[in-house]
Formats: sequence, C-alpha cells, structure tokens
Amino acid sequence: MHLIRNILYDALQTVITITFLALLWVQMPLPWWVMMRTIAGWARFLKFLSRWVAGIDVRFIGLENVPDGPVVLASKHQSAWDTAVFLTIWPVACYVMKKELWAIPFWGWYARHCRSIPVDRAGGASALKSMLRTAKARLAEGRHLIVFPEGTRVRPDESRKYHPGIAAIYQAVDAPVVPVALNSGLFWGRRSNGRKYPGVITVEFLPAIEPGLDRKVFMERLKSDIDGATARLEAEARATYPYLPGPKQDTE
Repeated sequence: MHLIRNILYDALQTVITITFLALLWVQMPLPWWVMMRTIAGWARFLKFLSRWVAGIDVRFIGLENVPDGPVVLASKHQSAWDTAVFLTIWPVACYVMKKELWAIPFWGWYARHCRSIPVDRAGGASALKSMLRTAKARLAEGRHLIVFPEGTRVRPDESRKYHPGIAAIYQAVDAPVVPVALNSGLFWGRRSNGRKYPGVITVEFLPAIEPGLDRKVFMERLKSDIDGATARLEAEARATYPYLPGPKQDTE
C-alpha cells in the first residue's frame, strides 16, 4: 500500500506541476506578484497532496519567533520538499538561489520573472554586490528572503560549511535573520528513488538573530542554532517513527 501511495503521489504531482507550468506561461506578461500567487497555490496543492496521498504532513513550530516585517529566513535544506513549503505561509517570499537554476527551461524563466535572487558563485565581488543590492530591494518590497546557507541539499545527520553569502546578506540588509531547522530529509530523501515515508515533518523557526553581530559570531551562532535544532528534530522523528532510516544511512 505504501508503494502504491508513493507511485500515485508522483503521478499526480507530475500532472499538477505540468498544468501549473502551462498556466504560468500564460501569466508571463502579468506582474510578478500574480505569478508568485499562482506558484504559492501550487505549493499549497502539493502540501495537500502530500498529506492525503503520500501520508506526509507538516507542523510548524516557533512561528512566534518570526518578527513582523521583512526578515531573512536561513533554513536547513534536506529535501526538494523544502523549496515549496515556505510559500504556503508567505506566498510572495523571495528565494535566493544558484544562478544555474535560472538556466532551467520554464522554471528558470519563471524564477527570473518572479524576481528571485541569483547567486553567481564565480562572479566575484561585483556579483556579490549585485546580489546584495537585489536583496535589499526585495526586502524593501515587503518580501521575506529564503536562504539555504549550505547552498545545496544535505542528508540527515550531516552538515556542510555555511557559505559566506548569508553573512554578507546579514551585514548588508539590516534585517533580522531567523534560523530554521527541519527534518524533511528523513521522510523525503534527495536520492530515495521516489520512496517517501509517511509521518509529520517538523519545521522549527528559532529565535531571530538581530542585526549588529560580528560576522564570525553571527556565522557561529547561525550554524550552531540550525544544526543543533535539526539534530534534535531528527532524533525526535526517529523515536516517533521507528521505520525511518537510522543515523549514518544514506537517505538521499
């Protein structure tokens, strides 16, 4: 039954995503926020589908830690699932993403139209300055910024070095940074061949880091807060759902 639910979810997700991609193409001449609302609708639809077909629900805790007004959300990244879930809360949130993703047909074009923020890691100081100017502009529009400091998906039980771009954003934008921990990789792995485990993914918003810290102090606190809370959420999930992959196993 579990395998059938996985197959059914993947089939329905493909059909729904293709349908939304076609709808977004029609919206290309419209303002960016119209397309963002449509993409947020797609994210909410997938959240509904995940719950009722794949058996994967989500709980958000610590939302009271997200200050009013535009903020930077610095999140752990374990699964493709992470890239859509924030839009179910903040429909016009702006993602900071690798510039290479803009080259993907259709999806990359839509990301550009929605005024996402590209990161050109090979672009040097000029690319960094451009990224920071764009980040300030998006916050000025009243949008939250979503950043994955590790720069890529990382399997459970592991952590990678946090890219310095998040520290540059923190020092440049004069806005709080909210660390975000999650355990999505246990339920929806990166290279799981379509296999998904039923249960409740937890996304935890940790106390905001206010502007003004030294760069090194900020990076140490951000990494400590996210990695520590993520390890706790992973342990809690494994205790609740004994069938989840255990530590040191390749859940990707």
